[in-house]
Amino acid sequence: MTALLEIDGLYSGYAGVAMVRDLNLTVHAGEIVALLGPNGAGKTTTLLTTSGLNPVMKGDIRVFGRSVRGRPAHRAPREGLAHVLEDRSLFYQLTVAENLRLAAARSKGDLARALSYFPALEPLLGRRAGLLSGGEQQMLAMARALTSKPRLLMVDEMSLGLAPVIVERLLPVLRRIVDDTGAGVLLVEQHVHLALEVADRAAVLVHGDLVASGTTAEIAGRAAALESTYFGAGAEVEAGADVGADAEAGAEAEADARTGDPEADPEDNPEGSR
Repeated sequence: MTALLEIDGLYSGYAGVAMVRDLNLTVHAGEIVALLGPNGAGKTTTLLTTSGLNPVMKGDIRVFGRSVRGRPAHRAPREGLAHVLEDRSLFYQLTVAENLRLAAARSKGDLARALSYFPALEPLLGRRAGLLSGGEQQMLAMARALTSKPRLLMVDEMSLGLAPVIVERLLPVLRRIVDDTGAGVLLVEQHVHLALEVADRAAVLVHGDLVASGTTAEIAGRAAALESTYFGAGAEVEAGADVGADAEAGAEAEADARTGDPEADPEDNPEGSR
């Protein structure tokens, strides 16, 4: 079966420095692949490069059988790739309904179907996105991505800044989406044990290198060894703690590259997302 996503010997990074080295990874239709690892490991870099927001230094990435080299980033959604960014990238001054209508109009998507996965948004359609809670903003970001009816969905840190109880409600929605639509999902997630519960396969990146991959059962069986060797003694992988709570220099480079400015402009979210 042809993979939706094929990452073949990928090297990618910033300013000529590779943050991801010789990565090989596939995502097929109807499966969730969890990309795990401490902060600064290169997980976000991998997603940004797949979307065309960061260049391939060496190797290749094929989405739906076509190389991303030379493909403008704005074409990715039209071809069936949706990317929920770590910062959610909402229009905070616009209402929930306006955020969704913009996405639906651009992609001729199915707004009602997207909302069916997140019914808690329906009473909030008239509220500005900047006034939503963190969990509500994440639901909006996911619903907006689903309006394009993607064949491949990439989700970067769905749980960022959210209470574990909220994460426990959101992650299973990904499983439902995959089961309903047959889409493939590449999930970057810090709550490792929760990610392994919904994913089919997992890969572990550390300092840009792939150190483990396999079924979720295989990775879960090695959780203790992976925790002590790669995540540090303080990272309680089985408890779902944040792996690598202190961002390394590589994580800062990833954030700077995403924003284009190491000092985020507070005007970007005047309402103040939580």
